Amino acid sequence: MSDLLTVRDLRVTFQIRREGAMPWSAPQPLRAVNGVDFALAPGETLGVVGESGCGKSTLARALIGLVPATGQAEWIDGKDLLAMTPRQMMAYRQDIQMVFQDPLASLNPRMTVGQIIAEPLTTHRPDLPRAEVRDRVKAMMEKVGLLPNQINRYPHEFSGGQCQRIGIARALIVEPKLIICDEPVSALDVSIQAQVINLLIRLQKELGLALIFIAHDLSVVKHISDRVMVLYLGKVMETGPVAALYGAPQHPYTQALLSAVPVPDPTIEAEKTIVPLKGDLPSPMNPPSGCVFRTRCPRAEARCAAEVPVLAPGDHQVACHFPGPLTEAEIARARRTEAA
Repeated sequence: MSDLLTVRDLRVTFQIRREGAMPWSAPQPLRAVNGVDFALAPGETLGVVGESGCGKSTLARALIGLVPATGQAEWIDGKDLLAMTPRQMMAYRQDIQMVFQDPLASLNPRMTVGQIIAEPLTTHRPDLPRAEVRDRVKAMMEKVGLLPNQINRYPHEFSGGQCQRIGIARALIVEPKLIICDEPVSALDVSIQAQVINLLIRLQKELGLALIFIAHDLSVVKHISDRVMVLYLGKVMETGPVAALYGAPQHPYTQALLSAVPVPDPTIEAEKTIVPLKGDLPSPMNPPSGCVFRTRCPRAEARCAAEVPVLAPGDHQVACHFPGPLTEAEIARARRTEAA
């Protein structure tokens, strides 16, 4: 089976003028996404994780044309999404939809729920009678767990979890092949997060959807994803099947992220080894030479500053000159550096 989406060398660069710089000074490039490759099969879920500022949301917006990007994003029919004009891209909006991070902010407060959910349908299927549009909206509201008799209410009359269900219904109403979820549960309470995640999993199985699921919470990503991609300063550090990446992470950055995930069992939580990261995320306007993670890596050597690591071929890929589990001595050294 052909991949639904194949992305090669995706790059997003913003021209930024530093704070306090003179008006005539030249802006500097900020590489938010820097050479990302991945493939997504029909019905598959790709989880995208990383710290804030690593390019996750920019990656999502680039794929649907909200920010300019270079590279190639080949759809299943062989067409390059990144090479399209806005008018050409309109033909693919029906197949690629997005669920945004802030449930309430992504909904028009002056439109009723029925109008919000129907908007993509009336845009892409203007031939449909109004009665059929209303029937489809009600059916979709039921599918996502909303009451059809709420169709004339406004977004402010709903909770955060309900607003996110409205956003999901809006994305699903045109029967897309791919939904990009940009941290769809980060603004919700934990109990509501579980409801929304389980809803997405159920709808994916029922409708055969592919998902790109962006999140900070690695436990959520593990629950919903088939494969995971770890980003750092716009570059892929590690990618692979969820069982391999969580069971045997090879990149020090991935190991640090996973070690910080809380464990429900207090005994295990007290005994687990946390891999500390020294310092803060470097500025994407002035990234480190060689491996961008080297300034915070407990295993960095001279080669890491001189040579950019590349993803080795295979199902489980890692961009590191010295992959593998960190030793106790390396973790201890990282703790001493953090304490200093």
